[in-house]
Order: sequence, then C-alpha cells, then structure tokens
Amino acid sequence: MSAYRKLVSTNVSTNGDAAESDVESWIERLIKQLQQVNSQMQVLVSSGGSDMVSHTLTRHQEILQDITQEFYRLRSSLRAKKEHASLLDNFKEFDRTRLDLEDGGESEQHTLLKEHASISRNTGHVDNVISQAQATLGALVFQRSTFGGINSKLSNVSSRLPT
Repeated sequence: MSAYRKLVSTNVSTNGDAAESDVESWIERLIKQLQQVNSQMQVLVSSGGSDMVSHTLTRHQEILQDITQEFYRLRSSLRAKKEHASLLDNFKEFDRTRLDLEDGGESEQHTLLKEHASISRNTGHVDNVISQAQATLGALVFQRSTFGGINSKLSNVSSRLPT
C-alpha cells in the first residue's frame, strides 16, 4: 500500500500507466486473498475454534476493512487527479485553439467560436456586477435597519425625557 500511496502522490498524468494498473491489480489480488483467509478462519471459529483464533479473526477483519478503505480512497484520489489533469489539458488545448483562431483566417465557424468566447467573458462580467449589486443591497438593508433602530431608540428616549 505504501508503494501505491507513493504512486498516487506523484502521479498526475492523464494516460493510464502500466505500473499503476499492475500495482492496483496486485493489491486487489492481495485483498481477495486476505478475504479468503478470513473466510477460512471464520469457518474454523464457527466450528468451535479457540478464543485466540476468534480474536485473530476479528483483528484480520479490521485490517482487511482498513486496507480496503484506504485502497479505494487512494484509487478515487488518483482518478480525481487524472480527471483534474485531463480538464486542465483540455483547457490548455482550448486556449491554444482560441489563439490559433484569433491568428488564423476568419471562417464562419471560427467567427462563431470567437463570439461564444466573447459571450462567455461577458457573462462572467455580468455575474460580477450582479454579485456587487447584491452586496450593495445587503449593505443598504443593514444600514436601513441600523437607522430604523436608532430612530426607535431616540423616540423611546424622547418619550422618557420630555425636553
């Protein structure tokens, strides 16, 4: 598992590595073997085995559960890293394509792609303006409640002190 953990911590390539799949299959085989050993020990315990064997079985089941959980966690982490790297590669490719389009000839498809990119940028700007407007509205509502509270407090004080 430590070799697989090191592989996961260093590997960020998007293509399937042969060493990675070898280690994964090797770990899966070992997990299945441990499951078989646990099953055999379970049969032995159920047929009247000693308390020591029962304790060993319990410990092996806990170890199997821990190893299985760690393996699945590491594997999902590796897949998430690969997906992230793939998305970044796709974005870089999209960026290169956009630059090529801006440099290249103007076909109808290229024009539409440029227009789509422009619309996406403008949508981001509009989202920023809307979030700023919502923040301003929140600040104004807070100020209104603060001033409303001050007005009611002044009225309360003026009713208690006549002049």
